[in-house]
Amino acid sequence: MLVATPGTCGGRLRINGTRISVQQVAVLFKKGLSAEDIEQTYEHLSLAQVYAALAYYLSNREEIDAALAEEDALYDQLKQEFSSKVK
Repeated sequence: MLVATPGTCGGRLRINGTRISVQQVAVLFKKGLSAEDIEQTYEHLSLAQVYAALAYYLSNREEIDAALAEEDALYDQLKQEFSSKVK
């Protein structure tokens, strides 16, 4: 149910047949959404697909949380750089 394809979603692991990454599902889960809530957020996903993504996330939490933290840090850095150029 999960695939990683170079050139699609930055090569991140995603739900097969979609552009929804495991990281996207993990972010919603960390915000407190249940699997059912996530399924309703992405209506084209089945509950089984959401659970597959969550199972992978929970089995690889440290790695995925580290990748999310890196993305957040890069976002903050770019935002700060852009803000300083605009002023």
